[in-house]
Amino acid sequence: MKMPGRVYLVGAGPGDPELLTLKAANLLAVADVIVFDRLVSPEILAFANPQARRIPVGKEPRRHPVPQSEINRILVREARAGHLVVRLKGGDPFVFGRGSEEALALRAAGLRCDVVPGITAAQGCAAATGVPLTHRGLATSVRFITGHCRADEPLDFDWDGLADPATTLVIYMGAANIAEIATRLQGHGRDPDTPVMAINNGTRPDERRLVSRLADIAITAADASFAGPVVFIVGDVVALYGDSHMSPALQSALATANDVSREAAPYA
Repeated sequence: MKMPGRVYLVGAGPGDPELLTLKAANLLAVADVIVFDRLVSPEILAFANPQARRIPVGKEPRRHPVPQSEINRILVREARAGHLVVRLKGGDPFVFGRGSEEALALRAAGLRCDVVPGITAAQGCAAATGVPLTHRGLATSVRFITGHCRADEPLDFDWDGLADPATTLVIYMGAANIAEIATRLQGHGRDPDTPVMAINNGTRPDERRLVSRLADIAITAADASFAGPVVFIVGDVVALYGDSHMSPALQSALATANDVSREAAPYA
């Protein structure tokens, strides 16, 4: 009886192949089968074992040619055949990547599954643009949300919590619903002047960025005609980007935070 194989859920990172982890690259080099998403670039697949069989299972907004249940069956089938399987997913497998669903399906089938984390889009885009996700005096917390719900159900979030001005909000897959999200945030008290950055194809050579206000982001993003994935960063931290305008209120908040910092560490 042939021994079962092993599945690795591997994060491919946000797009730049140099942000792939060493462990991910090593696994790609020895994999028998690679099951990969649409957003995994050819530059990342270039790390793969040339003899590996490649199975594309990519999804697009409102179009899932390979349903999640079928992806689960593919992973189980290939592992039972004794193969070393790399399930290659954009970003991190456990951040809006359905990696946990795949892990549960494999464990239910009695198969071993290991997870290799990847840099998620929020981290990658923040680093690429120089916008911090938290900053003393501007943001004390950060929250990630997905801009669409399962089966295109209505958005159902903790809008009061998301509207907290001290929270940086990162919206994945939100291009189609950014108008509703911006309206709901303002309706729950988020300042219409809150700066927002949209990052298209983050960390890649064709990366595009725009900075707008919460009140205007739906129009400016639509006018940009982005092609490819878009991540939105909502919060006062966006004012730290390049030459972005910082309101007097934000300048005052930063100055106060710096004063407190100096008082707390007088010998630094």
